Amino acid sequence: MSRYQETLEWLYAQLPVFQHTGGQQSSYKLDLKKTEAFMEALGHPYRHFPAFHVAGTNGKGSTSHMLASCLQAGGYRVGLYTSPHLVSYTERIRIQGQAISEEAVVEFVDQWKPLLVDLRLSFFEMSVGMAYQTFAEAQVDVAVIEVGMGGRLDSTNIIEPIVTGITTIDLDHQAFLGEHRALIAREKAGIFKPGIPAIIGVRDSETEEVFIRHAAETACPLVWAEETVTDLSPCDLLGDYQASNQRVARAMLAAQQQFPLSEATIQEGLRQVASSTGLQGRWQVVQEGPLAIFDTAHNPQGLRATMRQFMRLGKGKMHIVLGMVGDKDVRSALDCLPQDARYYFCAPSIPRALPVHELQENAEAKGFQGEAYDSVAQAWLAALAKANKEDRIYLGGSTFVVADALGYLHEVQA
Repeated sequence: MSRYQETLEWLYAQLPVFQHTGGQQSSYKLDLKKTEAFMEALGHPYRHFPAFHVAGTNGKGSTSHMLASCLQAGGYRVGLYTSPHLVSYTERIRIQGQAISEEAVVEFVDQWKPLLVDLRLSFFEMSVGMAYQTFAEAQVDVAVIEVGMGGRLDSTNIIEPIVTGITTIDLDHQAFLGEHRALIAREKAGIFKPGIPAIIGVRDSETEEVFIRHAAETACPLVWAEETVTDLSPCDLLGDYQASNQRVARAMLAAQQQFPLSEATIQEGLRQVASSTGLQGRWQVVQEGPLAIFDTAHNPQGLRATMRQFMRLGKGKMHIVLGMVGDKDVRSALDCLPQDARYYFCAPSIPRALPVHELQENAEAKGFQGEAYDSVAQAWLAALAKANKEDRIYLGGSTFVVADALGYLHEVQA
């Protein structure tokens, strides 16, 4: 086993219990004290670069990559921190679109391991510290930081951003963030900072008052992206849902003056998001004839958006490779999917995965037709074997299903 693989195994062993099994609320942290202690030991690296801070239930990753691409097109040296990764852990920390090296991960853990153990840091706290230290040492001009979960208690939330953004609010991680969208919005609004513009993607009756009240309490200006951004431009991220994400990215860029970009530069950045930042898994077309799409949508809001678009494509049969994690609302997710598709049920290769036969039983109870497979790769190959050139294939239901599929493709193409 390589030093990098040994380091990764050690990092993953520091995952909180709820990330292994789902639903273990008692293991969720109560404050940011450990993160703050870690940052003090590192010398507060986040103070060495200005940052854009992005939260939300769906779309925060795409929005973060859009911001990074536009800033890179403007000639700035950009650090990008996102989670989770799809194929390699190093994807989480990028500079100018390039993932950090495996050696850099090993060196950071080796250098700080005694402190990591002493502070009893989680996987996420370690990863955030690694990202901030990397960006400071690389002397980036600016960083784009994606919130992991929630906002108020997320490990990223010790930065002093120049602008914050919240994409969408939907039911996800309810055991930790709240059972209602208003409660989830309150957690997301925890990234607001005094005097720093806060961009909200969508104004709706259930969350509007939460954002207005929290902005007033925090003394920060509030901007509704869907009301202030009217003109959009072509983007290489092809999902229909990306229009809302582009509005948030554009509104965040407009709300700050430290990194001015011309409209032509913004358009250039939006045309090349995937190629300039390495983004994968968002309405990613992996082949034609049959058309095959991978997408990381994993909650009702995201799945409804992707299914509307998928069902409009062509007239051939629909084939859906589906897997989920055990702490999601499987029945609500299935309600977003078409019954007249052929299903290939699977489970991602993580401890939190929903057992494939449990997924199949829930789906068949709703009238879905399909078969269970032992792995994502087997389900994908079965869909390819049964689909005609005129058909279409969708693979998703979980970020980790897409991760397994992309990992398999990388292996066979290597």
